[in-house]
Amino acid sequence: MARASRGLSAFLLLGSGLSSLAACGAGPTPSPAQPKTSVKPRPEPAPPGAENRLTVRVLAEYPHDAKAYTQGLLWHEGSLYESTGLYGSSSLREVRLEDGQVLRQVDHPRSVFGEGLALVGDRLLQLSWKEETLFEWSLGDFARLGERHYSGEGWGLCFDGKELVSSDGSAVLTFHQAGDYRPTRRLEVKRAGEPLTLLNELECVGGEIYANVYTTDEIVRIDPASGRVTATIDASGLLSLEERARAEVLNGIGYRPETRTFLITGKLWPKLFEVTFVPAR
Repeated sequence: MARASRGLSAFLLLGSGLSSLAACGAGPTPSPAQPKTSVKPRPEPAPPGAENRLTVRVLAEYPHDAKAYTQGLLWHEGSLYESTGLYGSSSLREVRLEDGQVLRQVDHPRSVFGEGLALVGDRLLQLSWKEETLFEWSLGDFARLGERHYSGEGWGLCFDGKELVSSDGSAVLTFHQAGDYRPTRRLEVKRAGEPLTLLNELECVGGEIYANVYTTDEIVRIDPASGRVTATIDASGLLSLEERARAEVLNGIGYRPETRTFLITGKLWPKLFEVTFVPAR
C-alpha cells in the first residue's frame, strides 16, 4: 500500500508526532531482551453476542530492525519469519528473536511491495500489495518456488490449517484453497453489528483469526464462521514517545504455540514484544 493512498494514516498519527503512514510494515540496536518465565494461557473466547475488551500484558521485549516495514510475521520451530514492505525495501527474512539478528534474507525487486506472510507445510507464502502476485518460497533455503495470481490488493495472510485467509484493507476476509490459492468464500467482519474496515496483518490461532486494524493500536479477534469480532485488544503504549516519533503503526502478529504467547511489533519499530492478552481493567 503506497503512501499516497494512505493519507488517512498520516492525518491520524500527525498529532502524535509520527511520520506519515504508508501502506500496510530499522536504527540503533536495543539491549538484549530479558524474557520473563511466567506465562499465562490466552483468554477463553467470548460467549455468543459478547465482545471482550482486552489489553496486552508484556512478558518480554526484544530488539527489532527499525528499518523493517513489517507486513507479515510468523513463528515456526524456534525462528521468526518476517515479510517487509515498501518499494525498494521489500524482503522475506528469518530473524533470531533474542537479538533481532537477520539470519537469512531475500529481497524483492523495486517493483514489488511485500505484504502478508503465511506458512503452509514447507512453503512460505508472501503477498504483494498492488502487484496481485502471491510468491512461494522454500522454508528450507528461501528458494523461489513459483507464484500465483490473484485480483485486488494483498494486505494480510494466515493459514488456519485447512485454508488460507487474506485481507485487502476492507471489512472482508477471503478464504482460499491452500494448494492453488483459489478463493472459496468471503466473510464480512463486523464489530457491534457494523463492518470493520482496514483489516491488515492476520494470524490464525486456535480456530480464530486475529487482525491488526490499520492506523490504530488495536488487534481484533474474529470468529471465522460468523465474522463477528469477539474481542478488541488495546495494544497502545508499548513504545516510548521518543520511539513512537520515529516509528509507524502497529503491525505484525505471530503466535508461539509452545508458550501460548503472541509476538507483536510494528512498521519501523525498534522493538518486538512477547505478550499475552488479558482483560482490560
